[in-house]
Amino acid sequence: MNKKSNFNSYVIIFLSLIYFSFTSCIEQSSLESPKDLSISEGFKNPIGFYDANPTFSWKLPVLENIKSQSAYQIVVASSPDLLPDNPDLWDSKKQETDQSVWVNYAGADLKSRQKVYWQVKYWNQDGDASAWSDINHFELGLLSNNDWQGKWIGLDTKKENVLGSQNNVIHRPQYLRKGFELSNDVASARLYITAKGVFDVAINGEDVSDDVMPPGYTPYKERIETITYDVSDLIESGQNTIGIEVAAGWHSGRLGWMKKYWLNTETPKILCQLELTMKDGSKEVVISDASWKGTTKGPIRVSEIYDGETYDANFEMEGWATNSFNDKSWEDVNTFPLDKTIRLEPKRHTTVKNKIELATKELIKQDAAVIFDLKQNMVGIPVLKVPMKKGQTLKIRFAEMLSPEGTFYTKNYRTAQSTNYYTASKDGVVEWSPKFTFHGFRYVELSGFDTSKEPKKDWVIGVVQYSDFDENGTFTSSHEKLNQLQSNIVWGLRGNFFDIPTDCPQRDERMGWTGDAQVFGPTSIFNADVYKFWASWMQSVRESQYENGGIPFVVPDVLYNNKVSAGWGDVCTIIPWKIYYRTGDKTILEENFETMKGWVAHHKSTSKNYISSMGGFADWLQPLPANGNNKGDTSHSLIGTAFFAHSAKLTAQTAAVLGKTEEQAKYEALFTSVAKAFEKEFFDETGKVKGVTETQTSYLLALAFDLLSKDKQANAKNNLLETIEAADNHLRTGFLGTPLLSQVLDETGEIDLMYKLLFNETYPSWFYSINQGATTIWERWNSYSKAEGFNPQRMNSLNHYAYGAIGEWMYERIAGIAPLEAGYKSIRIAPKPRQPLTSAAASVNTPYGKVSSSWEIINGEFHLEIVVPPNTTAKVSIPANTQNDLVLNGESFSENSKIKLLNTNNDSFEISVQPGTYKFTSKIK
Repeated sequence: MNKKSNFNSYVIIFLSLIYFSFTSCIEQSSLESPKDLSISEGFKNPIGFYDANPTFSWKLPVLENIKSQSAYQIVVASSPDLLPDNPDLWDSKKQETDQSVWVNYAGADLKSRQKVYWQVKYWNQDGDASAWSDINHFELGLLSNNDWQGKWIGLDTKKENVLGSQNNVIHRPQYLRKGFELSNDVASARLYITAKGVFDVAINGEDVSDDVMPPGYTPYKERIETITYDVSDLIESGQNTIGIEVAAGWHSGRLGWMKKYWLNTETPKILCQLELTMKDGSKEVVISDASWKGTTKGPIRVSEIYDGETYDANFEMEGWATNSFNDKSWEDVNTFPLDKTIRLEPKRHTTVKNKIELATKELIKQDAAVIFDLKQNMVGIPVLKVPMKKGQTLKIRFAEMLSPEGTFYTKNYRTAQSTNYYTASKDGVVEWSPKFTFHGFRYVELSGFDTSKEPKKDWVIGVVQYSDFDENGTFTSSHEKLNQLQSNIVWGLRGNFFDIPTDCPQRDERMGWTGDAQVFGPTSIFNADVYKFWASWMQSVRESQYENGGIPFVVPDVLYNNKVSAGWGDVCTIIPWKIYYRTGDKTILEENFETMKGWVAHHKSTSKNYISSMGGFADWLQPLPANGNNKGDTSHSLIGTAFFAHSAKLTAQTAAVLGKTEEQAKYEALFTSVAKAFEKEFFDETGKVKGVTETQTSYLLALAFDLLSKDKQANAKNNLLETIEAADNHLRTGFLGTPLLSQVLDETGEIDLMYKLLFNETYPSWFYSINQGATTIWERWNSYSKAEGFNPQRMNSLNHYAYGAIGEWMYERIAGIAPLEAGYKSIRIAPKPRQPLTSAAASVNTPYGKVSSSWEIINGEFHLEIVVPPNTTAKVSIPANTQNDLVLNGESFSENSKIKLLNTNNDSFEISVQPGTYKFTSKIK
């Protein structure tokens, strides 16, 4: 080799080393990749997904060199091997924007069954690029009725003529099965399944999932949800068997407290489709059809939501969902075509799961029974481990409280029997829990067991069941009863988010009452990751809307009475707006805008000269009403007119966000007209209520909804304060007024009074129920008292979340975390400390990351520690005697690129901060 060629070789090697060194430096200098990727309402790598036009969201890492995003790029592909360089579905290219949430997919059309992979990267405020995220994915379910090949199948369970406690026809649970053989090995398998009723499914004797009572509760005449399961690991080459249990559930069982609601229920049915891809690339499909066999002679003899479950072990069929079982004595199933008018759509929120286990804390022995006290009112089922003798029938009863004499209080269950039975087929310890029912309870009573055995606490474990969402926020303080109130709020949420937002979990209702939902929505969104839960239920609201624009009392609508109520139907404007403001996702507004307009039009149709004649439940369960009515003293017309105006205003705000300027102007003008009519009709020149009964709620509605001219607002506030003073500084508000109490008193500067109302110990107050032993929020302010016993009215739920709406103020003003801009893009951190508190803390997971605020008062100093997530900013108000210096992170405060002093008041410093962690100390008066 000559010298020239040697030289050229050395040059090539040298340049290569420089190149690889340079690229290595680039890779090493890449910013940390984005985290916590999700699609649409917060789904992470879902299977059987409902949305072919998803949105994409991600969070930036919490690092010193990452304050905000200046650009992003998303790549989407049909295979992970194509990412990130060759995306075949969508490449957003580099987008110069700080948007990191709710980015609309704009790629190729997606179809049923399709599996989609995606990645994202971002550029920070300095233009530095991050590494690509981990590859995330989602798989679509069957999006159309046309995707289904199977038929509805089931047995004629009406012919058995089994009657329930209310002479209702009981549909015996069905056991359905089909064997099938595969000649090749399976590469992947998907089971698409749903029911008119509720189901549990097994393949080759193995449970397919741990879902509770799927598919869930929707307006069945409009839509039934379907679920997709990955069953690849359960399918074998050769012989296989699929077995399904199906019970009445919400679809075919007794639902409601009047017979006309449930006398003509349809027989429960199953629809399923098992799609298999073999390792040789071939495909096979197993569907629900006439080839299936079924029986009602299984061990679950009866299962009803209200009345409980009866299980007889003598009817057990060992291995009935396996290949070896002989089903020759079983019946051929009936088949039914798909209903053309009922849409089959993938479930758009999480199923109910077993979430928490509660151990028995105390045993209370009685003559022939024993009571197990869990010390916490809960919703779910008991898991039993009880000694029995052959032929004995174990009776399992439930109660939320015991009477002062120690007996079961079940009067508030009304006609709901809420009782389970288990008949033993042999001597020994029975391990059992019901499958197709749920109960609201703290106490479990057992009788009919082997009395030769000494009862033990481990005989009963309470399994708490609710829709499978995670905790989203936290709150704690220096005050034990305030912490108990927060616990009661959270347990009320857990107990009433059972696939839909129910009013109560124990009596013969358990329905989606719209008024309860709209007042509790904001508090729930802070405490739990329930965006997808609310978005799903709002679809049911849209589907339940009457042709005249009215919204039913309950959703799904099982009353079918075409009646509406002001403050209840307004859920269709209030919940979407509240969700949007806390998430920043316009989708919830886009989906519900037409429904909002229809409801406002219905308001208008029930009004004359803008004054409402809409009836309804008014300020439901106002304490100490002068008229003695559960609907309270506040005028129905005043309430209806106020909510007419409020819904018009929210619809205008929604139009503005969606860029619909003409409709924005229309509804703004409508709001102005209704507000003027309201003021003229119900308030005199001194800002005092006229023509109707003066109540706290009448003033709260006027002030909270901005219905009075400026010159009357101050007087109306003073009149409100007089009504509170006349009530010995106690509230007199029901379901509609209570959520507005803290808002109005806060906005008008009456923080001290709001603290007084919150910390009141006597009736009516939040602490009153706690002093009586409450572990959840009650339906009434006085559902029970140690002195007088239970409220005599049968409508007396001890797990009813509506009055838990106060949580919103606790988080946003005591701890001090609230959105200033939709989705917490801009955050307000402004705690309002007052006696008797010496500390409080809260955190909440926003679309951008966790925000936290923790304060404590020590020796006259106010200590505040906050965390602000990347890609946001915050305005912080720090209580202080501003004659003294403010301390930041141990040093005297000084402005820099991350923090600016906005204003200094007599009692606070107002500061703007960039993302980061900050510790402030101030002297307070």
